[in-house]
Amino acid sequence: MIRGSTSLIGAVNFVTFLISIPVLGGGIWLSARANSTDCLRFLQWPLIVIGITVMIISLMGFAGACYRLSWLLRAYLFAMFVVVAALLGFIIFAFAVTDRGRGQVVLNRAFLEYELVDYSGWLRDRVANPGYWGKISSCLREGHACAGMTRYVRDPTTGVLVPESADMFYQRQLSPIESGCCKPPTSCGYTYVNETFWNPVAGLAVDDPDCIQWSNDQQQLCYQCDSCKAGVLASLRHSWRKVSVINVVMLIALVIVYVVGCAAYRNARRVDNNEAFGATRMTKTRPSRFQF
Repeated sequence: MIRGSTSLIGAVNFVTFLISIPVLGGGIWLSARANSTDCLRFLQWPLIVIGITVMIISLMGFAGACYRLSWLLRAYLFAMFVVVAALLGFIIFAFAVTDRGRGQVVLNRAFLEYELVDYSGWLRDRVANPGYWGKISSCLREGHACAGMTRYVRDPTTGVLVPESADMFYQRQLSPIESGCCKPPTSCGYTYVNETFWNPVAGLAVDDPDCIQWSNDQQQLCYQCDSCKAGVLASLRHSWRKVSVINVVMLIALVIVYVVGCAAYRNARRVDNNEAFGATRMTKTRPSRFQF
């Protein structure tokens, strides 16, 4: 029975080591998106650290179970408890900061539009911070976030490739960053020229500050608009909801491993104390005063 329990903890930790690979992969995937799409380079690091830590702890538990080293299992259980608590806190934090905010449906448009007022909390305040947003907007500009907006279609009469029409553009499915950063809000009423070039209508009064921020300069566009900040938040929320599924599965697996590890540690202590399995010990030195 002792050997069976320690073999079980060894096998379970080997599986946990394999499961930690997708967690690390999720952090690396978010890091890649941070460098090319979301441009938020701070929320992926806790996930990468947790993934690497789980790998190391799994090896500790595997070695402790195989060699029945009680001191290593003790360190393993303490580290596993810390990781479970940290992962739980991280999942709650990630859901809390990405809880609010969804795209707004616009009449006669297939794409959604995003407003900063729909988001709240710590993450919005951080993204909206002028100093931090300067870095994000620079990242979007240097990453050519709007370069993929241009599309050409073949003219059925001449067979020549021509830019898509306004009606065709309005039926496209745009990403949150493309919708928020690469075009002016629909409420501005600007005239479509191409995907990233819009002319204001003379005499049309608008009260949306983003309409003033819009520029046909391809290095400016709407990178300073609140809609662009909302688009970044929406993109981040979408990415984190995908990764959160892996985090929850990993948390459940770690809790199971922790429970099995506690049982293996108790068995290892019995071995150290030369106790027969199933032997009972008197833990009270004095009889209870209450007798029935």
